[in-house]
Amino acid sequence: MKRHRLPVLVVAGGLVTAWLFITAGPAMTQCEASKTFAAPAPPEGVTIYPAKKILTMERGNPEATAVAVSGKRILAVGSLDEVKAALGDLKFTVNDTFQSKVVLPGLIDQHLHPFLGALTLATEVIATEDWVLPGRTFKAANSSEEYLARLKTAGAALQDKNEWLFSWGYHKLWHGKLDRKTLDAVSATRPIMIWQRSCHEFYLNTAAIKALGLTEAAMKGKGDASKMYNWEEGHWWETGLNLVIQPILKVFATPNRMIFGLKQMVAYLHQNGVTAYMEPGALLTPDIWKLYQQILGAEDTPFYSYFVVDGRAQVDSGLGLAESLATTERQIALAPQGKVSFFPGQIKLFADGAIISQLMQMKDGYTDGHHGEWMMTPKNLDQRAQLYWNVGYQLHIHVNGDLGLETVLNVLERRMRESPRADHRSVIVHFACSTEEQVARIARLGAIVSANPYYTVGFADKYAKFGLGPPRADAMVRSASVLKRRIPLSFHSDLPMGPSAPLNFVWCAVNRVTPSNRVAGPEQRIGAEDALRAVTIESAYSWRKENELGSIAPGKIANFTVLEQDPLTVEPMKLNEIQIWGTVFEGRIFPVPARKSGGAGNAKVPGRVPQLAGHEDPGQSHIGCPCEVAQMVAKAFMSRR
Repeated sequence: MKRHRLPVLVVAGGLVTAWLFITAGPAMTQCEASKTFAAPAPPEGVTIYPAKKILTMERGNPEATAVAVSGKRILAVGSLDEVKAALGDLKFTVNDTFQSKVVLPGLIDQHLHPFLGALTLATEVIATEDWVLPGRTFKAANSSEEYLARLKTAGAALQDKNEWLFSWGYHKLWHGKLDRKTLDAVSATRPIMIWQRSCHEFYLNTAAIKALGLTEAAMKGKGDASKMYNWEEGHWWETGLNLVIQPILKVFATPNRMIFGLKQMVAYLHQNGVTAYMEPGALLTPDIWKLYQQILGAEDTPFYSYFVVDGRAQVDSGLGLAESLATTERQIALAPQGKVSFFPGQIKLFADGAIISQLMQMKDGYTDGHHGEWMMTPKNLDQRAQLYWNVGYQLHIHVNGDLGLETVLNVLERRMRESPRADHRSVIVHFACSTEEQVARIARLGAIVSANPYYTVGFADKYAKFGLGPPRADAMVRSASVLKRRIPLSFHSDLPMGPSAPLNFVWCAVNRVTPSNRVAGPEQRIGAEDALRAVTIESAYSWRKENELGSIAPGKIANFTVLEQDPLTVEPMKLNEIQIWGTVFEGRIFPVPARKSGGAGNAKVPGRVPQLAGHEDPGQSHIGCPCEVAQMVAKAFMSRR
C-alpha cells in the first residue's frame, strides 16, 4: 500500500531553527515547520544525497529519495526537487554514492557489553551460532566431535608450540562434557583456556594450570568460591572464577589483546551497521576507561558509545544510599557528553537471574524443580529504585522471569503512587517471560520495553522441553502484545550473549522461527517496519535521545545505515541476508570493507540465528548475566594495578 507523505520538513540556516522544530514535539506539524526558513549558509557546506529510497522512521514523512546534510546535521528530507527547493539560495553539491541504495537511520543496539565483546571475540570462537567477524567467519559447532575437531585445528594452526589457545563459546548442551582430561587430549603441552558461552565458567588443561602456577591447596578456604571449582576436571564457575581470574587475566587480557579485541569489535559493529550502542551497568577502571576513550573515541570509530552506571555494584560493595548517589554522579561527571559518555540521570538496576542460565524468577517455577535467583533482592531493588526515582533518574531494570517482572511492576507502582512522575520512561530490560496482564500493567505505569528478540528463536525449542514447557517457552518476548498496548519497544543484543546485528534482531522479531524450523508464538510476530523502529527511533527514545538520533529528520544528527535492499519489501525470511553497504556517522561516509573469506567459510550476513542454551545443572549456583562477569573482570583489573 502506498504511504501518504506530507510535504517535506524544511529547515536550514544555522540549525538553531531546526533544533526548535524537532524539540517542539508533535504539536508542530511538518506543514507548519516548513513555513519558516532562514538563509545564512552553514560554514561546513551542504551535500545532497539522492537515494533509491530513504526510510526515515518519521511517521509523518516515512519515505524520501534525498537528504541534505551540513556538517553532522540533517538540513532537509524529501524528493530531490523538494530538498533543492528547501535549500533556496544555499550552495550545495550532489553526491550520488547512495543513488542505488536504501538509506535508514543509523541502526542502534540498545544494550551491549563492549568489554566482554572485545575479550570474547579476540579468541578462537567455537560457539553454538555463527560469528561473522571482520576478515573471518567462525561457523557454529553443534556436536562434541565438531567442537573438539575445531579446537584441535585451532591449536595446530598456532606456530609457537607454547602459545596459549584461548577459545570462547563452549556449551555442554551442544558440545558435550568438557574437562581437563579432554583438553589434555587436545594438547598435553600447549596451555588451553576455554571460556564457556555464558562467560561464567573457565576450563583449563594441565599445561595451563601449571603455566598459571595454580595449586589445589590455594583453591581451599576461600568461602563460597571454594565450593565452585573442580580441580580434577580443571573447571571453575561463578564465584569460583575469583580463584583464577587474576592469573588468567595476566596472560589473557594483555594490553595488546585488549587493544586488538576492542578494535575488532569496532569493525564488527560497523560491518553490522551499528551507529550507537549503550553499555548498561558499566563498572569501569581507569585503565579500561582510558582504552575506551582511545579506541571507541577515535576519530575513525563510526559510532557512539554510551554508558549507564551500575546500581547493583553499589549494593554489592555495601554502599549506603547517599554514598551510592554521590558515587553515581561522580562517575557520570567523568564524561557527561561526547562520543564516549555517560547518560546523565540514568541508572541500571537488576531484578532476577538471566535467561541463558535459566535462573529467571518464575511464578509457577520450573518443570524440573530448580529455582531462579535474585540479582538484587526485592528489598534492595525497591530501596534503590526509590532513591534514584526521587531525584528524577530514569531506571533501566534487568528482568527476565514473570515473577521478576511482577516484582519490578510492584516497585514502579509504589513509586508512581508515592511520587508520581510524567514521562519517567522506566525501561523493562530483556523482557523474556511475561503475562498479558503484566503487559497491560507496563502500559498503565508508563514504562517502556527493551527486549532481546532472539530469546524466542534461540531458546524456545530447548525451554519447551526443559524448564518452562511449550506454552511459556513459545510466549517469550511478547513483542506484538507490547505494540498492541502502544508501549515503546526497542531491541538489543546483550553482546556477547548474542551477535550485535540489528537486522538479525529484526529477522527474529518478524519471523520467530526456531532452529527446528517452527514458528514459536506466531501471534507475537510483528511487522518489519515496527521491528526497524525498534532498532532506530524507539532505541533512541529509550535513551532520551530521540531528538538527536533514530530517524532522518531536519536538525537531527546525520547518522545513516546504507543497505543494498529494502527491508520493507524483501521476503521476511531474508531480512538477515540484506547486505550492509556502510554507514554515515556525523555526516561522514564509512563504507564497510569488502568481506574476506576465512576461518570455516562465510555465513549469511549478519550471522545465523543464535541457538543458545539453557540451565545446565540445577544444583549449580549460576546467575548468568554478562554485567556480573564484566564487574568481576573489572575488579580483577583494578586489584592487579
